[in-house]
Amino acid sequence: MGAAYSSCSTHSLTFSSQTLFSFPTVTTKTSSKSNLESKFNTFLYPTNKIFNTHLAKPIKTMAQTSFPCSGLAVKCGKVEEVETHEEGCLRKAPPVLDYHGIDQDLIEEMVYDSLVWSSLHGLVVGDKSAQRSGKVPGVGLVHAPFALLPVPFPESHWTQACELAPIFSELVDRVSLDGKFLQDSLSRTKKADSFTSRLLDIHSKMLEINKKEEIRLGLHRSDYMLDEKTKLLLQIELNTISSSFPGLSCLVNELQRSLLNQHGEDLGLDPKRIPSNSAVSHFVEAFAKAWNEYNNPRGGKAIAVVYFRAGYAPNDYPSESEWRARLLMEQSSAIKCPSISYHLAGTKKIQQELAKPNVLERFLDNKEDIAKLRECFAGLWSLDDSDIVEKAIEKPELFVMKPQREGGGNNIYGVDVRETLQRLQKEGTDGNAAYILMQRIFPTVFPTFLMRDGICHKDHAISELGIYGAYLRNKDKVIMNDQCGFLMRTKISSSDEGGVAAGFAVLDSIYLT
Repeated sequence: MGAAYSSCSTHSLTFSSQTLFSFPTVTTKTSSKSNLESKFNTFLYPTNKIFNTHLAKPIKTMAQTSFPCSGLAVKCGKVEEVETHEEGCLRKAPPVLDYHGIDQDLIEEMVYDSLVWSSLHGLVVGDKSAQRSGKVPGVGLVHAPFALLPVPFPESHWTQACELAPIFSELVDRVSLDGKFLQDSLSRTKKADSFTSRLLDIHSKMLEINKKEEIRLGLHRSDYMLDEKTKLLLQIELNTISSSFPGLSCLVNELQRSLLNQHGEDLGLDPKRIPSNSAVSHFVEAFAKAWNEYNNPRGGKAIAVVYFRAGYAPNDYPSESEWRARLLMEQSSAIKCPSISYHLAGTKKIQQELAKPNVLERFLDNKEDIAKLRECFAGLWSLDDSDIVEKAIEKPELFVMKPQREGGGNNIYGVDVRETLQRLQKEGTDGNAAYILMQRIFPTVFPTFLMRDGICHKDHAISELGIYGAYLRNKDKVIMNDQCGFLMRTKISSSDEGGVAAGFAVLDSIYLT
């Protein structure tokens, strides 16, 4: 969720670290819907944190207004308020749906129901703190972090995001075929970033041997935020490698629909307003179709499709053996998802280059498609632009510095932007080529409930929408080019960074408004 986020707190947020237990002796309030005591006669094993929880990290801010914030610690099924401190957010619009006005007894019941549902339906992940996790099946699991209720989101912007998916997929494919554009655009970045340099070396070798990827498979995800001031849907980034969470995002979608089916009347919410999410089935369909296109009668011997769930970060290549393996796979006849050219097409620098005037016209012919893409582009600049660098130094809170990295936790915000830019100016080297500058997006802040490690946190949050796209082409024939589901991630509004696995965010879904 490496995004350009709004931040809104100068204080550390402290939440209860109690884990969830239930014993037959516990007494609770009676819900308006049912007697909760009968539900709590079950022992739920304690779990430790699987993710690095960054909710308590001190955050820098541009705070101007204020609102109260509190954490809810669930203990034996009871939701208890735990005082926290948060100062104001730059732009906080009145909530479309006031989730914090929901009756507490109903919240307690939904919390319990959601944890049971997660256990029964596999909305769980391995608990790395448990020694036997990953070694003994069914041992050391904890529910994935999720939001209790879906994010209110305008249906018109949802439709816009879905319509963009096949256009971006076609763009990635055409950019991938232009080896000179990729090499030229990343030439200065290569000097400043050793990881990108190694990727470009592999790409150069493929160009030298004239390696053609006749069958090309892309499973992409384009991430967006809805800017509160302009009401524009703006793209954060385009992921072409390891587009994560198609499975868990579908489960969270089902969980929240289940809660609305059960409690929607009391909440005043219609479960039909949660759009269906078919990401995982579409991913599987794309793999199957790619295998069919490979058309090898010895599919039991030859490797038809290589999918990269890793390989997007330097620590995925701890030695030369990993780099040799990557080169070997690129040299093979297997369908790569992504190929090295698709991988490079998704870098931040290429995103910035594509936003320049007249560059999209190099790859796309349809003027309407080009206009749709440009409408969602946020401001993107090279650090070669001295004017924009000076503006970023003067007002760093309006910009984000992005390196050529994926996975969250890498971006630079606030006063750190100024300090980094000034340091690079003093050094006077090619170090600035390792970064791009992006306009900072300030999305709407809304009330929500975040579930992590069996604890419910009542807070204010912002969200990022990711739209999956599946693209399969065999020579001149496009086999598949579909929008195929979505990922919604939500994080407290006081945190700059995002990323579920990195511990900054939780999984969520959408409620169309």
